[in-house]
Amino acid sequence: MRPFSLGRLIITAYMVLFIVYLLAPLVVMGGAAVNNSRFPSIYPWVGLTGRWFGELWSDQQMWRALLNTVLVAVAVVVLSVPIGTAAALLINSVQSRMRSTLYGLMVAPILTPGAVIGISTILFWNKLSVPAGLHLSVLGQSSFISAYAMLLVLARLQSLDASLEEAALDLGASHAQVMRRIVVPHLYPAFGAAAVIAFFQSVENFNVTLFTGGNSSTLTVYVFSQVRAGITPKINALALIMVLITVVGVILYEVKRRQSERRLKVEQEDTLEDDVIEGLGLPQLTSPA
Repeated sequence: MRPFSLGRLIITAYMVLFIVYLLAPLVVMGGAAVNNSRFPSIYPWVGLTGRWFGELWSDQQMWRALLNTVLVAVAVVVLSVPIGTAAALLINSVQSRMRSTLYGLMVAPILTPGAVIGISTILFWNKLSVPAGLHLSVLGQSSFISAYAMLLVLARLQSLDASLEEAALDLGASHAQVMRRIVVPHLYPAFGAAAVIAFFQSVENFNVTLFTGGNSSTLTVYVFSQVRAGITPKINALALIMVLITVVGVILYEVKRRQSERRLKVEQEDTLEDDVIEGLGLPQLTSPA
């Protein structure tokens, strides 16, 4: 039995309080989504109901906002990943003092407040007589989300063995072939991660979209407008659905990851067993047909 430790007790209590602090609002939100009360709360508990999910389902404005959100997010991914990849390749190829300067300039949009980016975007394009709309939301979001893609691609580039490129060039490959057959395949995981990050960064973005979206609204702007008009448990139902989708996605990903690890482990054990049998000169066992 472990001896009593005041430090261990404090750490355990802190972790419990931290987890409760994170989960308690989600529990209250989920309870309010199924409480038959006009006010979003769990006390007093009126009764279990699914009416708020029905009202959410019949809300056409919410569906339009959701469609706009997906369209904007996909467009942001299409713009941000190539821009971020190009920036990462440029920074990785520069070896002088300019590298730090370029890196700072390209990371700066992440540190810029969203309201500043939104106001700057709408003012700049108004000077060119371009009206506000979802197209400006895409451009405004891409201006800083591409920096996230750049960081992910740049981190992946650091693990690329430069000798592979040099060997390919020595063997007569062109720079385009090296890029297509060596660099790009190595960056596939970074492309996927950058696309996912860009998509969800766009979905949760509010400040830039609020200033640039014009008469069109995305899901975050829709929720903001509903809160201003008087929040109802319908918003709690929407939040609960989004949380459940996230949790299910995480569980499916973890299950798939563990299955892949088990499959890889079995393949490695089989390969090691075959190598041992071959090294000892023993006949391999084959299953009967």
